[in-house]
Amino acid sequence: QVQLVESGGGLVQAGDSLRLSCAVSGRTSSRYGTGWFRQAPGKERDFVAAISWSGGSTIYAETVKGRFTISRDNAKNTVFLQMNSLKPDDTAVYYCAASLYGSRWREVDIDYWGQGTQVTVSS
Repeated sequence: QVQLVESGGGLVQAGDSLRLSCAVSGRTSSRYGTGWFRQAPGKERDFVAAISWSGGSTIYAETVKGRFTISRDNAKNTVFLQMNSLKPDDTAVYYCAASLYGSRWREVDIDYWGQGTQVTVSS
């Protein structure tokens, strides 16, 4: 069993920055890849970014590429999502997710989900 707990969400203005954290606990002996998804009201949950266990491989959704950066600190069992130049369209609940294989990042491929943290960007 692996637990993921997100933090760092809040209300910011367009153009501001915010850093989300995902604390990983439980049985973490497996080398999970970790990613972020988000879901805006009335919309599907969309992939945002993912990082391999080693941190050597990252992927981003086109909508956030160049603005968001995913990273991890395995010594602290924490994954981060640095969000810069935030836009109102970034408003959503952000979910941390872990995948054992990490080769695909569809919802069906996710092994564990966090509870989510709200990010609201005002214009």
